[in-house]
Amino acid sequence: MKRIRINVQRARRIGSILACASFIGFLPLRAATPQQAGGGGECRALQSRILGRSVAYCVLLPRSYASETSRRYPVLYFLHGLGDNEQMFLRSGGLDLLEDLRTNREIGEFLVVTPASFYVNSHDKRVRYEDFFLQEFMPAIERRYRVRAGRTSRGIAGISMGGYGALRMAFVHPELFGSVSAHSAALMERLPEITVQDSPGMAPLRLLGDVFGSPPDRSFWERNNPIALARAADLRGLKVYFDCGAQDDYGFDAGAKALDRVLSSRGIQHEFHLYPGGHNWPYFASHLPASFRFQSRAFGASVAGPPSSN
Repeated sequence: MKRIRINVQRARRIGSILACASFIGFLPLRAATPQQAGGGGECRALQSRILGRSVAYCVLLPRSYASETSRRYPVLYFLHGLGDNEQMFLRSGGLDLLEDLRTNREIGEFLVVTPASFYVNSHDKRVRYEDFFLQEFMPAIERRYRVRAGRTSRGIAGISMGGYGALRMAFVHPELFGSVSAHSAALMERLPEITVQDSPGMAPLRLLGDVFGSPPDRSFWERNNPIALARAADLRGLKVYFDCGAQDDYGFDAGAKALDRVLSSRGIQHEFHLYPGGHNWPYFASHLPASFRFQSRAFGASVAGPPSSN
C-alpha cells in the first residue's frame, strides 16, 4: 500500500507542474526576502554588466539549508526551454516534487538553480549569454549560497532548448561540470535545408531563436552543435544522461540517437533512453525525476533517514 501512496503523491506533483506549465511564462516574479534563504524557493535578480540588464533567477533550497549553517551543498543548474522562465519549478510544483523524492530517499540534498537566459553567445556577438553564465552568474551564485567546491559537485541540466544548452555547456567546459542531463534536447545532426521561412524545417530552429543568425550560419551552428562537440571533446569523467520522446514533434529523437551513436563509438559512458511521447510538458514532467535521481547519484549526495510512511 505504501508504494501505491507514494506513486499517487508523485502523480500530484507532476500534475501540478503540468497544470502550471501552460501559463508559467505570464506569472510575475516574486521578490525574495532574507528569511526565504533558509529553505524552499526564492527568486532574485542579478545585474549583468556583460548583458547590460538584470537577469532573474530562482533557487530551490533543501530543508536543511537553514539549520545546517556550516554545510555546503552540490548545485544543479537547470536550464529552461523556450517560452519558460526562471520560475519553471518554483511556481509549478517542482519544489514539492524534489521534497517528495528526498522524503522517499530517492535523492540527496542539493541546490537547484534556474536562470532566465539563453546559453550560447549570439552569432552577431551582441548578446554574450555564455560569457554571462560562466563569468558572472555561476560565480555570483556560488558566492551567495553555500555551494560545495569542485566540478564533481556542479551539474547542469535542461529541457528542450535548455537541454541543448546543458549538453553544449558541459561538452565545451567539462572542467567545470561533473554531470549533465537533458530531456528532449534540441539536437540536430545537421541543419535542415531552408528555402522559405514557413518551411517545415524551420520549426526546430524556432525553438533556438535567432541566436545562430537569420538565416542560421551553418559553420557557427556546427561549432556549437553538441553532437559535433561530442566527437572531439575530452569527456572523461563527465557523467552524461539524456532521454527523448520517440515521437518528438520536432524530430529531436533522431538527434538524440545520433548523439548516442557518437558517444558509444568513442566508448564514452552515458545513459540514454528513448521513451514513448512527444515534445511537450506531459513528456518532460514525467521524466524530471530521472534527472534529479541521476544528478543526485553523480553528486554522491547522501540519502538520510528512512522512507516516509505518509
